[in-house]
Amino acid sequence: MKNIAFYIASRYLLSKKGSTAVTFITWLAAVAMSVAVAAMFVIISVFSGLEDFNKTLISNLHADLTVKSTSGKTIKNFQRINEILKKDKEISDFSRVIEEKVYVNFNGKGDIAFLRGVDSSYTKVNPVNKTIFFGNYPSFEYKNEVIMEHSLKIRLGIPVDSDKDFATIFMPKSGTGIINKEEDIYNKRDIIVTGIFPGNEQLNNYVIAPIELAEELLNLPKNSAYQIVIKLKNPENADSEKEKLQKEIGGNIEIKTKEEENAAFWKMINTEKLFIYLIFALVIFITTFNLAGAIIILQLDKKQQAKSLISLGFPLKHLRMTYFYTGILIVVLGILSGLLLGTALCYFQLYTELFKAVEDLPFPVKIVGKNYLIVSAIAALFGVLISWFFSKISKNYIT
Repeated sequence: MKNIAFYIASRYLLSKKGSTAVTFITWLAAVAMSVAVAAMFVIISVFSGLEDFNKTLISNLHADLTVKSTSGKTIKNFQRINEILKKDKEISDFSRVIEEKVYVNFNGKGDIAFLRGVDSSYTKVNPVNKTIFFGNYPSFEYKNEVIMEHSLKIRLGIPVDSDKDFATIFMPKSGTGIINKEEDIYNKRDIIVTGIFPGNEQLNNYVIAPIELAEELLNLPKNSAYQIVIKLKNPENADSEKEKLQKEIGGNIEIKTKEEENAAFWKMINTEKLFIYLIFALVIFITTFNLAGAIIILQLDKKQQAKSLISLGFPLKHLRMTYFYTGILIVVLGILSGLLLGTALCYFQLYTELFKAVEDLPFPVKIVGKNYLIVSAIAALFGVLISWFFSKISKNYIT
């Protein structure tokens, strides 16, 4: 009997209905489901692409592990920590970092920036040199050679790799007492911009310079560090390596993984993703009411046939299953066609890069199996619930 119910349901879907309006509403429900599924798949595929894009950008800001002091900015006992890190076979490279706010001035234009002083090993940990799109990474032959974030360079109008046009970095001095001259307020050094790298929310207003320049501006001794950034041979072991180093180093030291350094950023990303899922789940839920309309119209159109089936001994339960299967078939048709349409649109964007986030950046798209499962599950859940609820006709309706 159940096979008969499914057969009748497939005939209701595929064969010509008694009324043109019924045919129109049935296929409208399938098309609406298809469009909603395709839209959700495309949006979350774009979001997956943006997530990967953000990971790529952040990889140049935070290392696999970051060592900081919990008592003051400067890491104490650096030499001992240096020896521990050199002996660790899980560590590929590590680098000293000093980061502080500064004021940058050029030809009367000034702006607040972040100075990141790094040593020559820094690019082995964070390959920021690969993102430079104009100029070159500092040679470290001179400590006043720096690279600058693009928007900061544009605002100040600093020429690149010019031996005549120098910008000036000002670092406020800490301390107390009476100010008698300019040097009591801040340290300053002239800098040459050798290269430009692109910015983002994590790298805006950054200047990356040799660590010796930061030590001079802050009046720090040699081999000072605010942070030690570490690159692991196997980044997947970051959590276990963090625990091991924490025990070996001990003291007033805090070690964070890349995810922990970006906790606020990833919380924001995950919140946005959740809202996208909820919004499109609501869209699909509203779309399934077309399915409810199709089932109700089909019941009215086939009322006489239903009475005939009941008279021939067809159980009411299986008649309900017939309408339920009809709804399920519409949902399956909508999901499959929607996923095919969404996949085609994603590949179209991947190959043509027609739609741009900004002038030179097309919307990134990433097609992953998880997105197929998420979209299918949400559409199927609402489709099954609506089909089940509106297939529950009563015996009085037939008799």
